[in-house]
Amino acid sequence: MAPDNDLGLPQLSESDLAFDQGGPASMRDAPTSAKSAADLEQVFDVPVVISAVLGASRMPIGDLLRLGPGTVLELDRKVGEAIDIFVNNRLVARGEVVLVEDRLGVTMTEIVKGDG
Repeated sequence: MAPDNDLGLPQLSESDLAFDQGGPASMRDAPTSAKSAADLEQVFDVPVVISAVLGASRMPIGDLLRLGPGTVLELDRKVGEAIDIFVNNRLVARGEVVLVEDRLGVTMTEIVKGDG
């Protein structure tokens, strides 16, 4: 029994569904030209949030509410261990805390490669 074709759709054959094998499989495989800083000028003014995370700690809310001035909070990092640097909540680098005049800063020691 033949299916009804009330919508007037064309009947496709297997050759109609063949894909061109000559081009790139995805945009990631497409050829690219060399980029310079001038090519990124359009995004220079886009704001981002940068966070330097010294460490983390977990505790019950009851313990958190009992914290007061002068309380020492133990973190999951050792002295001298690299801190994580996040841009828009994405880990991009690791670094060390530095003192610049009377302010704390971070110097990047390692760029973290994304997982694509």
